[in-house]
Amino acid sequence: MTRRPLVIGNWKMHKTIAETTAFVHALRAMDLDTSEVDAVIAPAFTALHAAREALGTAPIGLAAQTMHWADEGAYTGEISPPMLLDCGVRWVILGHSERRAAAGELDADINAKVRVALAYDITPIVAVGETADEHAADLAHEKVTRQTRAAFAELSAREIARCVVAYEPIWAIGTGNMDRPETANAVMGTIRTCIAGLHDARLLYGGSVKPANIADLMAQEHIDGALVGGASLEPASFAALVHNARIGAAS
Repeated sequence: MTRRPLVIGNWKMHKTIAETTAFVHALRAMDLDTSEVDAVIAPAFTALHAAREALGTAPIGLAAQTMHWADEGAYTGEISPPMLLDCGVRWVILGHSERRAAAGELDADINAKVRVALAYDITPIVAVGETADEHAADLAHEKVTRQTRAAFAELSAREIARCVVAYEPIWAIGTGNMDRPETANAVMGTIRTCIAGLHDARLLYGGSVKPANIADLMAQEHIDGALVGGASLEPASFAALVHNARIGAAS
Protein backbone atom coordinates (compact mmCIF):
# COMPACT_ATOMS: atom_id res chain seq x y z
CA MET A 1 0.00 0.00 0.00
CA THR A 2 1.31 3.45 -0.93
CA ARG A 3 0.80 5.91 1.91
CA ARG A 4 -0.20 9.39 0.78
CA PRO A 5 2.12 12.12 2.13
CA LEU A 6 0.67 14.38 4.82
CA VAL A 7 1.93 17.79 5.98
CA ILE A 8 0.32 19.42 9.01
CA GLY A 9 1.05 22.96 10.17
CA ASN A 10 0.68 23.24 13.95
CA TRP A 11 0.42 26.95 14.59
CA LYS A 12 0.37 26.63 18.39
CA MET A 13 -0.48 29.99 20.04
CA HIS A 14 -0.02 32.14 16.96
CA LYS A 15 -2.28 34.22 14.68
CA THR A 16 -5.42 36.23 15.33
CA ILE A 17 -8.57 35.74 13.28
CA ALA A 18 -7.47 38.45 10.85
CA GLU A 19 -3.99 36.94 10.50
CA THR A 20 -5.43 33.48 9.95
CA THR A 21 -7.77 34.76 7.25
CA ALA A 22 -4.93 36.58 5.52
CA PHE A 23 -2.75 33.43 5.64
CA VAL A 24 -5.46 31.28 4.04
CA HIS A 25 -6.21 33.83 1.32
CA ALA A 26 -2.49 34.08 0.50
CA LEU A 27 -2.14 30.29 0.41
CA ARG A 28 -5.16 29.92 -1.86
CA ALA A 29 -3.71 32.50 -4.22
CA MET A 30 -0.66 30.24 -4.65
CA ASP A 31 -2.86 27.49 -6.10
CA LEU A 32 -1.22 24.87 -3.90
CA ASP A 33 -0.85 21.49 -5.63
CA THR A 34 -2.38 18.87 -3.33
CA SER A 35 -2.97 16.25 -6.01
CA GLU A 36 -0.37 13.94 -4.42
CA VAL A 37 -0.13 15.19 -0.83
CA ASP A 38 -2.56 16.11 1.94
CA ALA A 39 -2.11 19.54 3.53
CA VAL A 40 -3.67 20.44 6.89
CA ILE A 41 -3.45 23.54 9.09
CA ALA A 42 -4.09 23.65 12.86
CA PRO A 43 -4.94 27.22 13.94
CA ALA A 44 -5.83 28.33 17.46
CA PHE A 45 -9.38 27.57 18.62
CA THR A 46 -10.43 31.19 18.22
CA ALA A 47 -9.58 31.15 14.52
CA LEU A 48 -10.96 27.75 13.49
CA HIS A 49 -14.28 29.03 12.19
CA ALA A 50 -12.63 31.90 10.31
CA ALA A 51 -10.14 29.45 8.78
CA ARG A 52 -12.96 27.21 7.60
CA GLU A 53 -14.78 30.15 6.03
CA ALA A 54 -11.62 31.37 4.31
CA LEU A 55 -10.68 27.91 3.03
CA GLY A 56 -13.98 27.47 1.24
CA THR A 57 -13.56 24.64 -1.27
CA ALA A 58 -9.74 24.68 -1.10
CA PRO A 59 -8.32 21.14 -0.67
CA ILE A 60 -6.69 21.95 2.67
CA GLY A 61 -7.76 20.20 5.86
CA LEU A 62 -8.48 21.81 9.20
CA ALA A 63 -7.17 20.47 12.49
CA ALA A 64 -7.52 21.39 16.15
CA GLN A 65 -4.55 21.38 18.51
CA THR A 66 -6.33 19.32 21.20
CA MET A 67 -9.82 18.52 22.47
CA HIS A 68 -11.63 17.09 25.48
CA TRP A 69 -13.13 13.61 25.55
CA ALA A 70 -16.56 14.75 26.82
CA ASP A 71 -19.39 16.01 24.61
CA GLU A 72 -20.24 18.74 27.13
CA GLY A 73 -20.12 19.48 30.84
CA ALA A 74 -18.33 21.32 33.63
CA TYR A 75 -14.92 21.50 31.94
CA THR A 76 -13.95 25.16 32.04
CA GLY A 77 -11.70 26.20 29.19
CA GLU A 78 -12.09 22.95 27.25
CA ILE A 79 -13.58 22.25 23.82
CA SER A 80 -15.60 19.22 22.78
CA PRO A 81 -15.67 17.08 19.62
CA PRO A 82 -19.12 18.43 18.56
CA MET A 83 -17.77 21.98 18.91
CA LEU A 84 -14.84 21.10 16.65
CA LEU A 85 -17.11 19.54 14.06
CA ASP A 86 -19.18 22.71 14.16
CA CYS A 87 -16.04 24.61 13.10
CA GLY A 88 -15.31 22.25 10.22
CA VAL A 89 -12.51 20.36 11.97
CA ARG A 90 -11.77 16.83 10.73
CA TRP A 91 -8.32 16.30 12.34
CA VAL A 92 -7.06 16.75 15.91
CA ILE A 93 -3.56 16.71 17.42
CA LEU A 94 -3.52 14.71 20.65
CA GLY A 95 -0.76 14.21 23.21
CA HIS A 96 1.64 16.88 22.00
CA SER A 97 4.60 17.06 24.36
CA GLU A 98 3.71 20.65 25.27
CA ARG A 99 0.25 19.50 26.34
CA ARG A 100 1.68 16.57 28.28
CA ALA A 101 4.12 18.84 30.10
CA ALA A 102 2.11 22.04 30.61
CA ALA A 103 -1.42 20.63 30.92
CA GLY A 104 -0.52 17.39 32.70
CA GLU A 105 -2.05 15.14 30.05
CA LEU A 106 -1.58 11.46 30.84
CA ASP A 107 -1.50 8.45 28.53
CA ALA A 108 -4.97 7.46 29.77
CA ASP A 109 -6.31 10.91 28.86
CA ILE A 110 -4.91 10.62 25.35
CA ASN A 111 -6.41 7.15 24.94
CA ALA A 112 -9.84 8.50 25.94
CA LYS A 113 -9.51 11.35 23.44
CA VAL A 114 -8.46 9.01 20.63
CA ARG A 115 -11.54 6.85 21.21
CA VAL A 116 -13.89 9.82 21.13
CA ALA A 117 -12.23 11.37 18.09
CA LEU A 118 -12.73 8.16 16.15
CA ALA A 119 -16.35 7.97 17.30
CA TYR A 120 -16.92 11.42 15.79
CA ASP A 121 -14.96 10.58 12.62
CA ILE A 122 -12.22 13.06 13.50
CA THR A 123 -8.76 11.74 12.61
CA PRO A 124 -6.45 11.65 15.66
CA ILE A 125 -2.84 12.72 15.19
CA VAL A 126 -1.13 11.19 18.22
CA ALA A 127 2.20 12.75 19.18
CA VAL A 128 4.91 10.69 20.89
CA GLY A 129 8.58 11.36 21.60
CA GLU A 130 11.47 11.27 24.03
CA THR A 131 13.22 13.97 26.06
CA ALA A 132 16.87 14.92 25.62
CA ASP A 133 17.86 12.81 28.64
CA GLU A 134 15.94 9.80 27.33
CA HIS A 135 17.52 10.24 23.93
CA ALA A 136 21.00 10.37 25.45
CA ALA A 137 20.24 7.21 27.42
CA ASP A 138 19.17 5.41 24.22
CA LEU A 139 15.58 5.11 25.47
CA ALA A 140 13.80 6.57 22.43
CA HIS A 141 12.49 3.25 21.13
CA GLU A 142 11.29 2.18 24.57
CA LYS A 143 9.56 5.53 25.21
CA VAL A 144 7.67 5.75 21.93
CA THR A 145 6.61 2.11 22.14
CA ARG A 146 5.08 2.68 25.57
CA GLN A 147 3.35 5.90 24.53
CA THR A 148 1.99 4.42 21.31
CA ARG A 149 0.62 1.30 22.94
CA ALA A 150 -0.98 3.36 25.70
CA ALA A 151 -2.60 5.77 23.25
CA PHE A 152 -4.21 2.94 21.31
CA ALA A 153 -4.94 0.56 24.20
CA GLU A 154 -7.97 -1.68 23.63
CA LEU A 155 -8.58 -0.30 20.14
CA SER A 156 -8.92 -2.69 17.22
CA ALA A 157 -6.34 -2.81 14.44
CA ARG A 158 -8.97 -1.40 12.10
CA GLU A 159 -9.53 1.59 14.39
CA ILE A 160 -5.79 2.18 14.82
CA ALA A 161 -5.33 2.16 11.04
CA ARG A 162 -7.56 5.26 10.86
CA CYS A 163 -5.13 7.24 13.02
CA VAL A 164 -1.89 9.15 12.43
CA VAL A 165 1.17 9.03 14.69
CA ALA A 166 3.61 11.94 14.88
CA TYR A 167 7.07 11.17 16.23
CA GLU A 168 8.38 14.39 17.75
CA PRO A 169 11.62 14.03 19.70
CA ILE A 170 11.09 16.66 22.38
CA TRP A 171 14.71 17.77 22.27
CA ALA A 172 14.31 18.73 18.59
CA ILE A 173 11.12 20.80 18.84
CA GLY A 174 11.82 24.46 18.17
CA THR A 175 15.58 24.04 18.62
CA GLY A 176 16.69 23.89 15.00
CA ASN A 177 18.29 20.52 15.77
CA MET A 178 16.40 18.07 13.59
CA ASP A 179 17.03 14.39 14.19
CA ARG A 180 18.99 12.67 11.43
CA PRO A 181 16.51 11.23 8.88
CA GLU A 182 17.97 7.74 9.24
CA THR A 183 17.73 7.82 13.05
CA ALA A 184 14.18 9.17 12.99
CA ASN A 185 13.24 6.53 10.44
CA ALA A 186 14.54 3.76 12.72
CA VAL A 187 12.45 5.01 15.65
CA MET A 188 9.41 5.32 13.41
CA GLY A 189 9.96 1.77 12.19
CA THR A 190 9.66 0.72 15.83
CA ILE A 191 6.41 2.68 16.12
CA ARG A 192 5.00 1.08 12.98
CA THR A 193 5.57 -2.44 14.26
CA CYS A 194 4.85 -2.01 17.99
CA ILE A 195 1.09 -2.51 17.69
CA ALA A 196 -1.23 -4.02 15.09
CA GLY A 197 -2.91 -1.50 12.83
CA LEU A 198 -0.05 0.89 12.13
CA HIS A 199 1.41 -1.00 9.19
CA ASP A 200 -0.44 1.14 6.65
CA ALA A 201 -1.12 4.16 8.88
CA ARG A 202 0.68 7.42 8.22
CA LEU A 203 3.61 8.29 10.47
CA LEU A 204 4.85 11.87 10.62
CA TYR A 205 8.10 13.36 11.88
CA GLY A 206 8.11 16.62 13.82
CA GLY A 207 10.91 18.69 15.29
CA SER A 208 12.63 21.57 13.45
CA VAL A 209 11.23 20.54 10.06
CA LYS A 210 11.80 23.14 7.34
CA PRO A 211 11.34 23.32 3.55
CA ALA A 212 15.06 22.64 3.17
CA ASN A 213 15.05 19.32 5.05
CA ILE A 214 11.58 17.84 4.55
CA ALA A 215 12.47 16.07 1.29
CA ASP A 216 15.31 14.16 2.99
CA LEU A 217 12.89 13.05 5.68
CA MET A 218 10.24 12.00 3.17
CA ALA A 219 12.73 9.82 1.32
CA GLN A 220 12.85 7.50 4.35
CA GLU A 221 10.78 4.30 4.36
CA HIS A 222 8.66 4.98 7.44
CA ILE A 223 8.29 8.77 7.23
CA ASP A 224 5.04 9.69 5.49
CA GLY A 225 4.98 13.40 6.25
CA ALA A 226 5.60 16.02 8.89
CA LEU A 227 4.00 17.85 11.78
CA VAL A 228 5.53 21.30 11.48
CA GLY A 229 5.57 24.23 13.89
CA GLY A 230 7.38 27.48 13.14
CA ALA A 231 8.07 26.77 9.47
CA SER A 232 4.32 26.48 8.82
CA LEU A 233 3.46 30.02 9.94
CA GLU A 234 4.15 31.77 6.63
CA PRO A 235 2.13 30.88 3.51
CA ALA A 236 5.16 30.63 1.21
CA SER A 237 7.01 28.41 3.68
CA PHE A 238 4.01 26.13 4.16
CA ALA A 239 3.53 25.85 0.40
CA ALA A 240 7.23 24.96 0.04
CA LEU A 241 6.87 22.28 2.72
CA VAL A 242 4.00 20.68 0.82
CA HIS A 243 5.84 20.92 -2.50
CA ASN A 244 9.10 19.51 -1.17
CA ALA A 245 7.32 16.72 0.72
CA ARG A 246 5.88 15.53 -2.59
CA ILE A 247 9.33 15.60 -4.19
CA GLY A 248 10.89 13.68 -1.29
CA ALA A 249 8.16 11.03 -1.28
CA ALA A 250 8.70 10.43 -4.98
CA SER A 251 12.46 9.98 -4.68
